[in-house]
Amino acid sequence: MSDSPISRRALLTRGALGAAGLAASSRLLAATERGVVQANAHDPSLAATQGMVTNASIDPHAFLEHFDYGTMSTLPDGRTLREYAITAIDREIEVAPGVMYPAWTYNGQVPGPTLRATEGDVVRVRFTNGGSHAHTIHFHGIHPARMDGVFEVVHPGESFTYEFTARPAGLQLYHCHAIPLKRHIAKGLYGTFIIDPKTPRPPAREMVMVLNGFDTNFDSSNETYAVNTVPFAYHHQPIEVQQGELQRIYMVNILEYDLINSMHLHGNFFHVFRTGAATSSDFTDTLMFCQGERHILECAFEETGKYMFHAHQSEFAELGWMGVFNVVSPGASDE
Repeated sequence: MSDSPISRRALLTRGALGAAGLAASSRLLAATERGVVQANAHDPSLAATQGMVTNASIDPHAFLEHFDYGTMSTLPDGRTLREYAITAIDREIEVAPGVMYPAWTYNGQVPGPTLRATEGDVVRVRFTNGGSHAHTIHFHGIHPARMDGVFEVVHPGESFTYEFTARPAGLQLYHCHAIPLKRHIAKGLYGTFIIDPKTPRPPAREMVMVLNGFDTNFDSSNETYAVNTVPFAYHHQPIEVQQGELQRIYMVNILEYDLINSMHLHGNFFHVFRTGAATSSDFTDTLMFCQGERHILECAFEETGKYMFHAHQSEFAELGWMGVFNVVSPGASDE
């Protein structure tokens, strides 16, 4: 067994197809930026027993529905002020079974917290750089140039406060814009920013899905792919949804090194609200995403059962971007 890093192509040729294959082959991936392989890579007996990520920066199921609305107060002019605190932190996280990755994080997690406000709110984000490199936060949306998070570089130990009016309504994102940009994004500095319309959308079960991946051997090619960082998280533990209930998915693609990502849903179609627009533009079962592209997807399941969803790039699916919706009757549970 070789103790040098291997590429995703090598993973596939060695039979790393599906969750079990990835778990076995991931013992061979480089675990740190210096190319150090995990000590247990030399113990093949662990391949059959260590198939789950247990030390990720987030709980992928809890992350789905966790929204940070900030600390709220009312300004003299009557507008709502929402205040958030975000700190850049260097942190080693597990991105495949037994594979640790030296991430750069917002608040110690990848993706960063999902920030949420209503259109017209004043958003105030105090950013502190507790990491080892210069960072920023660049918010997608409409705001003054001085709040764009490009030229306002925050060095280690320094802070900067972003303040702007939340607009337009829709699904936005944020990420570091320090140079080299691809490195700061690939290392994990990104998150979702939801701006709700003043007139609320119809009631629905809401979930955030950030499409990402990790280049664990630092060859500018990803070895793992995922929704919310953890490969196969929603394959090992399907997402339970209620039959007939409207599902609203806030889906953001922030994958580095690959030009296109995608979402395919089995046995159903979904409505697409591009960038969170007020009206649906497509009704489909497969959607393509460039980096930074994001859409709200809505669907309901007519029948119970297990419905797979995954990237329609088969290689991405086989290396972690795969999950299942377990549709149950109202009041029922598969537990």
